[in-house]
Amino acid sequence: MTTKIIALMGSPLPEGNTGVLLNEAIRGAKDAGCSVARVNVCELNFSGCMEYYYCEDNESCYINDDFSPFLKRFKTMDGLIIATPVMTMGIPGQLKSFMDRFQVYFMAKYKRNQPFISEEQKKWRKTLLLSIGGMDIENDFDGIKLTTHAFCDIIDCPYFGGVFRNNMDEIKDIKSKPGVLETAYNKSFEMCNEIIENKEKYS
Repeated sequence: MTTKIIALMGSPLPEGNTGVLLNEAIRGAKDAGCSVARVNVCELNFSGCMEYYYCEDNESCYINDDFSPFLKRFKTMDGLIIATPVMTMGIPGQLKSFMDRFQVYFMAKYKRNQPFISEEQKKWRKTLLLSIGGMDIENDFDGIKLTTHAFCDIIDCPYFGGVFRNNMDEIKDIKSKPGVLETAYNKSFEMCNEIIENKEKYS
């Protein structure tokens, strides 16, 4: 039974600090026995939600672009990893636009009371958040966390936990902080182990 994880890369620099952190989480997921598909969101050609409200009565989006296949892929995934830098105290534009397109899931769940994700799936689906911030301030990740929690609720992939590293404007290279890389690996490994166990139990 294959356990599928989607790893969303929200930075436009695939091999930058956010990418290094994500790679460790992917390594942890694979070592736990999961199949991982990394998606560099900034390389996709898609628009944000245009509020056509087509999804109010339909199970798809009116817009057909590079985002479209993910509506189906998110139904069958078992877990999600989101990696993003903090920009203007929140999630950067392209990743946020990607999330906003899941209005299709919102309408199905809250408007029509016909969620795409079954009660059984919700017992094993989980989301891990990875984020780096430039400033050394206490509330650097508040906006990221609020948006991610809302997104997890909409797609019925409950928030498992997060790995955060601020003060990157001074640190520069996340590889100089091996502890946070180890935490990303361990947290992902732990999450994926739980997904596998619960999937075997409830599916």
